[in-house]
Amino acid sequence: MRIDYKDPFTRLWQQIRGLRIPHLQRYILTGLLTVFPIWLTWIVFSFVLRQLSRFGQPVVDAILGLFAWLSPRGDFIQVEWLRFSLAVLLTLAFLYGLGWLANRVVGKQLLSIFDGWIERIPLVQSIYGGTKKLLAMLQKKPESTQRVVLIDFPKENMKVVGLVTRVLREQGTNRELAAVYVPTTPNPTSGYLEIVPVEMLTPTEWTVDQAMAFIISGGAVSPERIPFTPPRARAEALPEDAPAAPGAEFSPPGSGEQPPR
Repeated sequence: MRIDYKDPFTRLWQQIRGLRIPHLQRYILTGLLTVFPIWLTWIVFSFVLRQLSRFGQPVVDAILGLFAWLSPRGDFIQVEWLRFSLAVLLTLAFLYGLGWLANRVVGKQLLSIFDGWIERIPLVQSIYGGTKKLLAMLQKKPESTQRVVLIDFPKENMKVVGLVTRVLREQGTNRELAAVYVPTTPNPTSGYLEIVPVEMLTPTEWTVDQAMAFIISGGAVSPERIPFTPPRARAEALPEDAPAAPGAEFSPPGSGEQPPR
């Protein structure tokens, strides 16, 4: 009979060394990739809930404090999760009521009066007015106010997704220029503003929702095929008798006026 004089720690170490390290790494990496989307969704969701609760928290604390003072056994309503949930629900109800009022005539008049007050504050008016115009542009259909395009950034042959917000004219030459907002990944609320000649834009058939999904996901949510070469460069590369490619002509939003010949 063979007696194993090895202590339990030595046997455990030998078993660990006998494991297949690549196999272990593959499963750990698979687990991380599985958990990461859930974790990221929870981080964003919890951040939104915390911001919503901050608005309604003072009102909820005052109401619950009054109930606790009136009721001899009112300590149970001071539970943290109850205060947090009521604050979120109160904020959502307030936003719903504000949206309902903004769609009524009285609400629109009140908003116009509020906008008039904001316009009297120089710095606040610039931030408020610019943000309001950007949100109004994103809420409208792409065909009417903007179009999702690709532009060269930060250098040639490197594309980024941009939103055409306005079409301008170059002083002197009257050439069409597009103001393109370039959102950043994964936070599209920050970004860059580029002024690009219209002929350098690469138009796409994407909607704003599709573009935002592409940006926030880091390119994971995207169509199988996307345009890359601007229409003018694509047309120059084709033979003269070749038919024009679909989307070769780009008419940006608000460019009904044609440049002089």
